[in-house]
Amino acid sequence: MENLVILDIGSNSVRMAINQISNDGSYREIKRIKSDSRLSEGMGKAKILQKDAMERTIKSLADFKRIYLKYNAKKVIGIATAAVRQAKNQDVFLKDVQQRIGIKLQVLSGTEEAYYDYLGVINRLGAENCLILDIGGASCELIRVSHGQSKNLTSIPIGAVNLTERYHLEDAISGANLFNAQFNIRKLYAKIKWLSRSYHQPLVLLGGANRTLARINRKRQHMTRIDAIHGYHLTAEQVNRTYLNLLRGNVNQRRQIQGLENDRADIIVGGLLPLIVLMDRVDAKKVLFSESGVREGIITEYVEKNYNVQLDK
Repeated sequence: MENLVILDIGSNSVRMAINQISNDGSYREIKRIKSDSRLSEGMGKAKILQKDAMERTIKSLADFKRIYLKYNAKKVIGIATAAVRQAKNQDVFLKDVQQRIGIKLQVLSGTEEAYYDYLGVINRLGAENCLILDIGGASCELIRVSHGQSKNLTSIPIGAVNLTERYHLEDAISGANLFNAQFNIRKLYAKIKWLSRSYHQPLVLLGGANRTLARINRKRQHMTRIDAIHGYHLTAEQVNRTYLNLLRGNVNQRRQIQGLENDRADIIVGGLLPLIVLMDRVDAKKVLFSESGVREGIITEYVEKNYNVQLDK
């Protein structure tokens, strides 16, 4: 039995998950922590990680380290996704993390991130035919799954933080800004030719904005455990109704919506835009939420390599 630590440095938040792995390869999560460090904040078109954002993120990692050292972990895996992947000064950040935290981060390519999303979903949710959408802070991953197999893996450089900044969606939202954002997302989707094979497929949703969408609706439905979103589903009509409600107010009014975290109120409209446009693009009738994604995919791979266990895919 061992404890495995995964540090996941995203564009909007940093997460730590500690999993206890048994000798037979089964595992369970024993600790999870999130810090909203917004590493991608202010990167802009120059794609430069900002000093304050890097410092916030490294401070979060230092806080996590003080915790995971108490768990006597055999292995610590650190991954970084879109913000670091896109950054022209990623070497500065990676060097600082290694010197100050003692972790050598693996920067996932967009295809690798999409593949780990697929592994996490297929092993924990069991969807056989679907389109997976992971909306992060600075990228979206799309995966077409047919008969349980990943057929297409694509990453595009748009997410909750960079869409919000680029189209000024943080407070009261103008029709012109919303139209421009939707128009440009549609252009990106038009370049993904394989999307035409995903018409009417259910969408499996990952990422912070999508989790927030689920929590808002669970709260509205008076469910006692609003964070228990794994396997939860909504119709396209319910998703669109929720989105219209978010568009009506300014950021302070959005903060009053139950189930929406205060620190996500300014990026939730931009964060859900890729989903709204995609639902229309593939004429999706329902969405399904997964709590399993990249981190669970990495655990799956780790178990297969180190415990001589072949998990179903």
